[in-house]
Amino acid sequence: MKEETNKEIPVIGSLNQIIKGRVLDSWDLMAFSDMGGHNYRFRDVAECIEKLRLMFEAAGVKRGDRVALCGKNSSNWAVTFLACLTSGVVAVPILHEFKPEVVHHLVNHSRSKLLFVDANIWEKLDEKQLPDLVGAIYIAEFGMPLSRSKKLTETRNNINERFGARFPYAYEKKDFDVVTDEPEELAIINYTSGSTGMSKGVMLPYRSIWSNIRYCLDNIDYLHPGDGMVNMLPLAHLYGMVVETLHPFCRGMHCHFLTRLPSPKVIIAAFAEVRPKLIITVPLIIEKIVKGKVFPMLEKPMMRLLTHVPFIDDKLYAKVKNSLIEVFGGEVHEIIIGGAALNAEVGTFLKKIGFPITVGYGMTECGPLITYIPASRAKQGTCGQCVTRMEMKVNSLDPENIPGDLWVRGTNVMQGYLDNPEATEEVMMGDGWMNTGDMCTIDADGYLTISGRSKTMILGPSGQNIYPEEIEQKLNNLPYVLESIVIDDHGKLIALVVPDRELLDKEHIDDAQLNAIMAENLIALNKDIPAYSKISDIELQAEEFEKTPKRSIKRFLYQRG
Repeated sequence: MKEETNKEIPVIGSLNQIIKGRVLDSWDLMAFSDMGGHNYRFRDVAECIEKLRLMFEAAGVKRGDRVALCGKNSSNWAVTFLACLTSGVVAVPILHEFKPEVVHHLVNHSRSKLLFVDANIWEKLDEKQLPDLVGAIYIAEFGMPLSRSKKLTETRNNINERFGARFPYAYEKKDFDVVTDEPEELAIINYTSGSTGMSKGVMLPYRSIWSNIRYCLDNIDYLHPGDGMVNMLPLAHLYGMVVETLHPFCRGMHCHFLTRLPSPKVIIAAFAEVRPKLIITVPLIIEKIVKGKVFPMLEKPMMRLLTHVPFIDDKLYAKVKNSLIEVFGGEVHEIIIGGAALNAEVGTFLKKIGFPITVGYGMTECGPLITYIPASRAKQGTCGQCVTRMEMKVNSLDPENIPGDLWVRGTNVMQGYLDNPEATEEVMMGDGWMNTGDMCTIDADGYLTISGRSKTMILGPSGQNIYPEEIEQKLNNLPYVLESIVIDDHGKLIALVVPDRELLDKEHIDDAQLNAIMAENLIALNKDIPAYSKISDIELQAEEFEKTPKRSIKRFLYQRG
């Protein structure tokens, strides 16, 4: 069993003191903006936090109580989350894509006293199904569609008067304060997005969030106060909440939340306006931009010829790299991919042209970071080395060559699953180690490679371990395949494929031609994989696979046994 160990004894600092220091140091700088909408300076964030605290007090929300947030990304969402953290109130982010019955369950399961919610989501909820809520508050303007407390109603209706009474003179730096957080104090209950089953409430203490923020501050050295950030990932997911939002905030950066569906066109326009140095994203966005804008250009006959001419190919690739950097706003130092593996063809191409992209790895249960490496030291196909204050090891007789379960322990690791000791015991292996459920290898330099989820592993006819993700990565590189999953259909391996309908329409390819292309793809795929993992058939899907907000396919919906 190979073990990558960080030998230092972790010293736990205060997350809230980092937040307080940043608010005071960046008092007059911009903190949050809804693109085309609301703006907050750091001083505005502090004032709004104070007003939210007045509402917490009126609702009887004390330190350690829970407050749920369910809505699309916005400045108000981020400020409400900060109000919870700095007050010792446990934030319960709930993905806004969840169905009403799931939202009901999670608000009740977390024992939340308040629910901050988007108006269109609240309209679909049944307040009778939320008997323990003291009140519901709209995220957009902090209006209140539900109050079961006279004091809360009066406070909300007179919030500016109450704020003025508490701070009778101008609100100043000296007025902003935070609770002193304890390392093991519960900070967040974050429900997993459910790619392999039902959601579980991950309990993350302040030490976990502090450790993640501290690592980002210590290891991403090209960012400065005032720099812009385009925020695309769901705030209710740890990757978007901690790495893409809380970390930039703690640097004094200006976060810009997209207010429209993050299509490539909308995202590229945002990059041009904000000109970010760092982009945090998932593979699908990068793949769509590269496949849609770069690959078609390189397929032109003259361009294909030039890529094979010595010296000229280097100049051509340098020009393509610079053009791509302009697509991302012109100032990008690094793009960090997380949530899933990057398409192999796209990854190989970006490495060839020297584009600054790297792949990190983490999970909700680690708040979320486990591995990262700067783009300058990234290895193709891997996702970096173990982050500070964490250890990892692979449960395998030959961890460099034979995948095994990845175990981790350290400051980032959760306390457990809320009210679910069975699920907690299933992953906590003793002595602080947690089984991630991912099948991995670790090379001699400590770089981690993920083969797939142990829960998605398929047992071959002679006992071979088949990782569908490895087959899917090859299949996704074949013509007209947009995305795919490989399933076990009663002993046969079947590939479910969503074809690239946009490209098919553009090239006027009909269904008969598509079926012939997929038959050729099947032959090509089976030539490129071991005999025991050959695919019996490709089944075309009419619609894209149902996904979690971090764009992972909900595999459990497509299993056949």
